[in-house]
Amino acid sequence: MKAAIVFEKGSIPQYADFPEPEITNENEVLVTVKAASIKNLDKARASGKHYSTESEVHKPTIVGSDGVGYLENGSKVYFFSKKGTVAEKAVANPNMMVAIPEGLDFSIAAALPNAVMGSAMALKFKAGIQPGNVVLVNGATGITGRIAVQIAKVYGAKKIIVTGRNEESLQSLLELGADEAISLQLSDEDFKTRIKEIHNESPIDIVIDYIWGHSVEMILSAFKGDGTFSHTTKLVTIGGMSGDTIQLSSQILRATDIQISGSGLGSWTKEESALLFKEIIPQMFRAAVEGKIKIETEEVDIKNIETIWNAEIQAGKRLVVRI
Repeated sequence: MKAAIVFEKGSIPQYADFPEPEITNENEVLVTVKAASIKNLDKARASGKHYSTESEVHKPTIVGSDGVGYLENGSKVYFFSKKGTVAEKAVANPNMMVAIPEGLDFSIAAALPNAVMGSAMALKFKAGIQPGNVVLVNGATGITGRIAVQIAKVYGAKKIIVTGRNEESLQSLLELGADEAISLQLSDEDFKTRIKEIHNESPIDIVIDYIWGHSVEMILSAFKGDGTFSHTTKLVTIGGMSGDTIQLSSQILRATDIQISGSGLGSWTKEESALLFKEIIPQMFRAAVEGKIKIETEEVDIKNIETIWNAEIQAGKRLVVRI
């Protein structure tokens, strides 16, 4: 079969022949792959720089961690696989598979789940979002941040505030359900003042953070209490694009009812991970069919994988390889 293969660690994937996968146990099924998204995780693993590959002895490997396609009975499915997905055939575990509803394009079905993992899991399990909550999405202009805004709306958020540096992308979030946009290009004092004003007007229940670093320091500083009863705010961090560490005054934690946690593969329970495939992704697929969630893609044929691998993709779009 044809596949996108990394022959040497750190090299660009090549379109080449590879042995067709074989079913080795009863918990595996064969999928005829039609599309697969390319994410930062996939590129990091291909480069050998991801922590999960640092100690591996490299051998020719198919890129990709999830995809969409057909089962032998003709059913359309999204699936997750550790054995590579940017290929004509792939092996998948039925427990990590979701039926694709009628009306949902393969490219959208391939692009959406990773962004759902990086947003819905934090909102639902770490933040415990409830209808009527006020949500701040920090660093919302990336793909996952844009999906977080829309999913917060699906979950019933009363008000959604977004922050970001790209002014055009930031303003476009107002069309996706955000109620107020705050530029990270403001001065520190102006940024903190605006956060304080909003928090005083409509207390923020949840902060979903994608960038960490100095912006989170400013948000926490704006939340700092004065010794009287304060509103409970849950801050969940998902990424560290602006820096992996922050300075945090213990006074903020002592004077404010702020709860800080993270959301990622290592932080979810087995039960939560199972619900991702059984309930959350299916719900978001339905929302996409209903027009409640939108994600933009840039499509490329698998034959052109070498050309597109290191190319710059338009901001806010997910690269999807069609097969």
